[in-house]
Amino acid sequence: MNKLLTGDGRTHIESSLMRESLQDRDVIKRTHSANEYEILPDCVLVGVGGHSIFDRGRSALLPLVEELAKARAAKHKMVLGVGGGTRVRHTLAIALDLGLPTGGIAQLVGAMEECNAVFLNALLAKHGSIVMQREHFWELPLYLNSGMLPIVISIPPYHFWEPPPEDGPLPAHGSDFGLFIHAEVLGMKRVIFVKDEDGLYDRDPKKHADAKLIERTTLGALLADMPRELILDRQLFDCWRTARHVKEVQIVNGCKPGMLLAALEGEPVGTVITKEAADV
Repeated sequence: MNKLLTGDGRTHIESSLMRESLQDRDVIKRTHSANEYEILPDCVLVGVGGHSIFDRGRSALLPLVEELAKARAAKHKMVLGVGGGTRVRHTLAIALDLGLPTGGIAQLVGAMEECNAVFLNALLAKHGSIVMQREHFWELPLYLNSGMLPIVISIPPYHFWEPPPEDGPLPAHGSDFGLFIHAEVLGMKRVIFVKDEDGLYDRDPKKHADAKLIERTTLGALLADMPRELILDRQLFDCWRTARHVKEVQIVNGCKPGMLLAALEGEPVGTVITKEAADV
């Protein structure tokens, strides 16, 4: 039975945090733990790029759907995430023209990604896919244990509470960051991003013919020498520094058949970025 304590004009339920400010640095340090419960540690989050895959239409998406069906048949435990692509950029342009605040813009972006989630669900329906409604994370274990293939949107659920960006009104937290947060909160150890490039380069290969592919690196090495042009959200890497569950991020070319399946099998295709003890 919990003990009630008084004496300062208030009544407290006895606990280690009573009478404490949750913003106090000593309290935050004291409550740190590396033993967080992992909800879905054996599941891989696969992010399908909106601009890089969906916007290319059937030529890119249908072969990838076939590959996802093969992965599902091979019993790979996955959660699929989708980006919004061109529709997001179009929506952003209209929102900026109307002068909407950052939080309002962030709310609209998620709605555009839901459209791609419905498209992908229609293509994978015969393989048991289902769209998870925004933030209904508690339903994911039920879907997975029932043999379904869940599809989630990528944009992080800040919505109207999107933090003000350092420059301009555009939301700073994009789809790649949102997928990473999905994986981290659910205790997943791996995230695979499906893009239209072979992986992470030292420069944008679409602009520079001499760009070099970074096949394998660590978070620490990447933070020490971050490329100016990135295929993933920069905030993802900043967040990963203090993340506790995601240990590996892999980037593969979804326009090349077999790359995603190889990554799910554990092959070091594309770019593999690992978080090592020294990176923490």
